[in-house]
Amino acid sequence: MPTNDLTAHAEHIKPNEAEAACKPSAPKPGPGLYIVATPIGNARDITLRALDVLRGASVVLCEDTRVTGKLFSYHQISNSLLAYHEHNAKRMRPLIMERLKNGESVALVSDAGTPLVSDPGYRLVEACVEEGVPLTTLPGASSVLCALVLSGLPTDRFFFQGFLPNKSGQRRKALSGLTDIPGSLVFLESAKRLAASLTDMDDILGDRAAAVTRELTKLYEEVRRGSLAELAEYYSANGAPKGEVTLVVGRPPVEDAPEGEALDQLILGALKTQAVREAASGLSKELGLPKRQIYNRALELKSDTE
Repeated sequence: MPTNDLTAHAEHIKPNEAEAACKPSAPKPGPGLYIVATPIGNARDITLRALDVLRGASVVLCEDTRVTGKLFSYHQISNSLLAYHEHNAKRMRPLIMERLKNGESVALVSDAGTPLVSDPGYRLVEACVEEGVPLTTLPGASSVLCALVLSGLPTDRFFFQGFLPNKSGQRRKALSGLTDIPGSLVFLESAKRLAASLTDMDDILGDRAAAVTRELTKLYEEVRRGSLAELAEYYSANGAPKGEVTLVVGRPPVEDAPEGEALDQLILGALKTQAVREAASGLSKELGLPKRQIYNRALELKSDTE
């Protein structure tokens, strides 16, 4: 797909060291836990308030000090980093809580995006709530929301599943519990498992509309849309894509979705004011039916009326 020029340009902008040196020091945050969203790819996708807190906090908790260290280097942040991840969380949490109770300001970040979404931060927030420790969030980048708004699928209702099980049998069992959710489904997935997961989704969820997004906000950002069957066939034939993948699957067909003559009348009505592709896209979202099915029927009906 064409390169996103805005993304490409922003990704390579370097901070002006002279300007940075003239900036006043960041105000020190008050006591408590600050849940800070960080970029999911483009280093400039971070708020000014987040930068202030990361500079001024007593300590910054992160999943991987090397990953967060790169972000700090880019934005010329000099502050203490402390690793807090799923492997040491149980041991580290009491130590962090002690610092918070002593009035320190602690910032929590993940490797990318909004903390607590598929990372161990939830338990720390839970402990703060139980102990009455002040906490707040600094909102920002999220691969879940980015993928959802770029997918072209309904956004009024959605369910975030995160990662599915690695093994097909367990994955199909997990998917069977999602079949009746009346909204779009959002998944995180390993690129190497993408084709297999799409195949299982097609079998269990039915041939719904879907979108595979990868490298969001980065130079080679891509969104590939189609039915689950079409996407499964594409990635099976072309191999695993590069980069981070977030997958959005459309909602199930509406109950008693129109068929036959009733569906034809809806398509013909849409074709009075819209092109075939536009009509198929709109009706697909409205009815929860595969866009390819409606598109092919719209072509047939259009041909018959010409």
